[in-house]
Amino acid sequence: MEVLVTGGAGFIGSHLVDALMESGNEVRVLDDLSAGSLENIKHWLENEHFEFIKGNMRNHEIVRKAVEGADVVFHLAANPEVRIGSQSPDLLYESNVTITHNLLSTVKDSDVKFLIFTSSSTVYGDADVIPTPEDYAPLEPISVYGGAKLAAEALISGYAHTFGFRALIFRLANIIGERSNHGVIYDFINKLRKNPDELEILGDGTQRKSYLHVSDTVKGMLHIFEHFKKESKIVDFYNLGSDDWITVREIAEIVSGEMGLKPEFRFTGGVDGGRGWKGDVKLMRLSIEKARKTGWEPKLNSYEAVRKTVKELLKTERH
Repeated sequence: MEVLVTGGAGFIGSHLVDALMESGNEVRVLDDLSAGSLENIKHWLENEHFEFIKGNMRNHEIVRKAVEGADVVFHLAANPEVRIGSQSPDLLYESNVTITHNLLSTVKDSDVKFLIFTSSSTVYGDADVIPTPEDYAPLEPISVYGGAKLAAEALISGYAHTFGFRALIFRLANIIGERSNHGVIYDFINKLRKNPDELEILGDGTQRKSYLHVSDTVKGMLHIFEHFKKESKIVDFYNLGSDDWITVREIAEIVSGEMGLKPEFRFTGGVDGGRGWKGDVKLMRLSIEKARKTGWEPKLNSYEAVRKTVKELLKTERH
């Protein structure tokens, strides 16, 4: 396949690029390196089947150049930080909705057959049904981040139905693993590096969520894409997560243990009943039955994924 990966130098994107290249595809990456790093994809830069374009997706001409010749677009470019919505909603809109619209404006006039988008569990908001299935409604995001992801989903669906390409949308749980540069595990490690005796924990520590290792995520995306290609749906949605969930306090205990530390935990108390920040979904676990019916199964549960990620991040920092 001729594949474009937007955000392909980022955390999830670079792992996806690895899998696509190892499968013998022609891969082009478009990334402005605001959240990603060339370090993540440097091992492919000299490969004749790989191309890197540094550019901002607000620029229509750069997007047009990147899309040209592609059969498939994996759209992962976005601002990955949920918390930024309360400080800078304009930035979140531009880095999630505007760039998606720019991409769709180009895709509609191209030979792209499939667009695959990484959305988020945050589109469900505080769901009344847990585990939450794909057909849960109404979708009521409680963060600007979740709202921006849902807006992007709606645009993609509208364009796909109108302009004749097919779209696959993944609603992801918390994705963790090597190369991640944000999120609770990354934050805890950095805090404990600065002060091994105390760990500040946002919220009351009882926030409970599902975590999925990036290796399971990429395998799931590619496996379900193969399944989707054989079907006739124009647009389809799949949750990707794990069957269990883990509290923030338990994550803090795993990180501390792997670092050989016994810090005092200091909980901030949080907002709105112990949330880490305004817009933080306190309880999140996705139903993965639909994905499982295609034959995909996560190898690691939340606890295993967290422990593996801590080891990976600590090992990376030591080198």
